[in-house]
Amino acid sequence: MSQQHTISDIKGSFELRNGVKMPYLGLGTYQSDNDQEVVDAVKSALQLGYRHIDTAAAYKNEEGVGQGIRESGIDRSEIFLVTKVWNTDQGYDETLKAFDASLKRLGVDYLDLYLIHWPVAGKYKETWRALEYLYAQKKIRAIGVSNFLKHHLEDLMSECKVVPMVNQMEFHPYLVQQDLIDFCTSNGIQYESWSPFMQGKVFELDICADLAKKYNKSVAQIILRYNLQKGIVAIPKSVHAKRIASNADIFDFELSVADITFLDGLETGERSGPDPDNFNF
Repeated sequence: MSQQHTISDIKGSFELRNGVKMPYLGLGTYQSDNDQEVVDAVKSALQLGYRHIDTAAAYKNEEGVGQGIRESGIDRSEIFLVTKVWNTDQGYDETLKAFDASLKRLGVDYLDLYLIHWPVAGKYKETWRALEYLYAQKKIRAIGVSNFLKHHLEDLMSECKVVPMVNQMEFHPYLVQQDLIDFCTSNGIQYESWSPFMQGKVFELDICADLAKKYNKSVAQIILRYNLQKGIVAIPKSVHAKRIASNADIFDFELSVADITFLDGLETGERSGPDPDNFNF
C-alpha cells in the first residue's frame, strides 16, 4: 500500500484531481476554543512545518484560526486552509452567505478547500451548486464534502458539474470502510480522516500498543502513519505544542503491508461520531 503514495516529510502532499496539492498531514481544530488556545495551536503547527489547517463554521473558532495564521508569519499562499458550511446554512443562497461570513471571520480572501459538513437531505445538492459557483469564481481552490457515504456521493454525482475532490470521513481501525475508500479512489475523490484516534479509544487497544513497541513509536504516530500509507489525509486535533510536534514525527519509519492489513482487519463498523445516515442536527 505504501508503495502507491510518496510520503516524504511534513510538507508533503497528495495531489487532488484538479492538480491542487493538499498537504497530507494537517492540524484539526475541532473543540479548540476560539481564544489563545486555538491561536497558539495554529501558530505552533505552522512553526513546526505544518501547512494544512482544518476548521469549520460549526467549531466557532474561525477568528482564532485566522489570527493564528496571521501571527505565524507564514505566508498565506503557503497554507492549505479548510473550512466547512454548517447544516443550518445549507441551500444555495445560504451557502454563499455562509462562505462570505467564514472568509470574514478567518480574515482571508479565498479558501483552499471548502466542504459540505454533513449530507443534509434535500439540501446538499443546492449547497453543492453554490460550491461549484464559488469554485468557478476562483474563490476556492478545491471543493469537497464531509460525512458522505457512497449513496450520498452517487446521488450528488448524478447531477453535479464538478465531482467532489475530497471526502472527509470518520476513519480509524474500527471504521475503515474500505469499500467507500475504494469508491472514492476510483472516482478521483481524495479520502481524508477525522477522529483517527477514535476519540482516544485507540490508545486502549492492545494491538496498537504492540505495534508502538515494535516500531518504537507512539500509538498516535502508528495510527497517523497508517492513514498516510493508505493514501488518506490526516488532521489530528491537538492544542498542545508537544503533541502537535509528536504527531508530525512520522516520517522516519514505515509500517509493513502486513501490519496495515492487520489494522484494516480490526474493522467493526463502530463509530465514535454520528452516523451520516442518521443524524438530526
